[in-house]
Amino acid sequence: MKTKAIIIMAVAALTTVSCLDEEPKSQLTEEQAFENSTALYKNTVATLYNYIGGSSDSQGLQGTYRGVYDFNTFTTDEAIIPTRGGDWYDGGFWQDLYLHKWRTYDEALYATWLYLYKVVGQCNFSLDNLDEYGKTMLSERELAVSKAEVRAIRAMFYYYLMDMFGRIPLSLTSELKQIEQPERSVTYRLVFSELQECAPYLSEKMSQHDGYYYGKFTQGAAYFLLAKLALNAEVYADDDWTDGVRPDGKDIYFEVDGKKLNAWETTLAYCRKVEALGYKLEADYTTNFCITNEKSAENIFTIPMDKTLYTTIFKNLFRSRHYSHGSAVGTLSENGSCATVSTVRTFGYGTPDEDARFRLSFFADTVYVDGKVVTMQGGDPLVYMPLEVKLDLTGSTYEKTAGARMNKYEIDRTAYSDGQLQSNDIVLFRYADVVLMEAEAKVRNGEDGTQELNLIRRRVGMPERKATLSTILDERLLELAWEGWRRQDLIRFGLFHKAYDQRPALSDESNGYTTVFPIPSRAISLNGNLKQNPKY
Repeated sequence: MKTKAIIIMAVAALTTVSCLDEEPKSQLTEEQAFENSTALYKNTVATLYNYIGGSSDSQGLQGTYRGVYDFNTFTTDEAIIPTRGGDWYDGGFWQDLYLHKWRTYDEALYATWLYLYKVVGQCNFSLDNLDEYGKTMLSERELAVSKAEVRAIRAMFYYYLMDMFGRIPLSLTSELKQIEQPERSVTYRLVFSELQECAPYLSEKMSQHDGYYYGKFTQGAAYFLLAKLALNAEVYADDDWTDGVRPDGKDIYFEVDGKKLNAWETTLAYCRKVEALGYKLEADYTTNFCITNEKSAENIFTIPMDKTLYTTIFKNLFRSRHYSHGSAVGTLSENGSCATVSTVRTFGYGTPDEDARFRLSFFADTVYVDGKVVTMQGGDPLVYMPLEVKLDLTGSTYEKTAGARMNKYEIDRTAYSDGQLQSNDIVLFRYADVVLMEAEAKVRNGEDGTQELNLIRRRVGMPERKATLSTILDERLLELAWEGWRRQDLIRFGLFHKAYDQRPALSDESNGYTTVFPIPSRAISLNGNLKQNPKY
């Protein structure tokens, strides 16, 4: 049918592939899909939210394997998936992620690339149909609002593409024509301006709460991303990330509400816009990750989860717990991911100064469920050993038990799909991150961010600290562990391409070429005009 054919061609042109095995929109004809204003919104705007989460590898922004989340987490000093004897070797995939040896893992990168561009292509197609059909069904304001929502979602997906791959193909239309590959700074400015233009048309409502705007991209999400874009300006405005020279954020300017502001002032301006919408820190840190976390006033943008309504999965807890631990809570588990040694030391594990969030973010030491010690096969107690982690644990005494395991989200004992389909919404953007962005922007701008830093620390009863770039980076790990931000943070702080934890830097990595991933070779082979990133 015509609708399906157009979608396939549009997405194929953008992703440089010749086919798409994703069924678009259902089997509606074009006339049915756009027959009235309700159907038009459903099939051009609402349908896009089906892609924020996922149920198969490389799909969704979080919750599945070998996609956006894994490439931003297991490439860092935050977390690791060690080889545990016959488990988790997977051809060396997880070891090589940690070591930054991903040149040979084109398939997973390509699948992630296709997922992100698939949504971009759907957005372009939606905008075309809003232009074609909306003018006769919607008022001028209604059409502008619907288009702004689609453009903002597209901007978010371009943000992830730019962050991961640097210099990327760019198109704002579904027309079949040669796709341009501008410098990263050009795409960066476009994404920023798109979000700026769209924000006034987006709802001021909080999208994490039940109701009409639940799970939707509202002003809070737009302002959050604008703050992120400004905070990372020195990275994103740099078109040669291998020369060791970055622009200075104090010399990178944006216009915000008629004022010319540098990157750090811009970050602060958009953080304050988020705050003005009513987002705030929850008194109890765990409220943000509990089974009913749609009540949180701190979560800004989430992936809605419901065992009976959605098929989106969340594999992070499932992947981390030991088999016996999973059985004790009524699910299966895969005994894989854990914190690195450097992470648990940053948390002060086992010392009088252990951060209160360690036990809220990780399972460690003897494991209890319902007040009883969990035992392994053979009857020995299950004891997680946070300091015994190695990249390859094969043959180690602690092969199956090394590492502190994920405990960020409350375990839903009624979860479906062996514990992967839970009721806790997956947190993407959170107000605590906004407060930490404020602290960092102030310090980078020569101001004092101590007040903001200690808002976060006081919430969990930790002693105050002076805000420096070093203490802020540590605090981002303490507060945001398991939330998918560590790669971006390490790149911004100039540490991603250096040795850390048990990872030696690659012999040729000092120029920073690994701060972006390679353009997948399959994408280049299908479009010879695409240029590979430097040094790959």
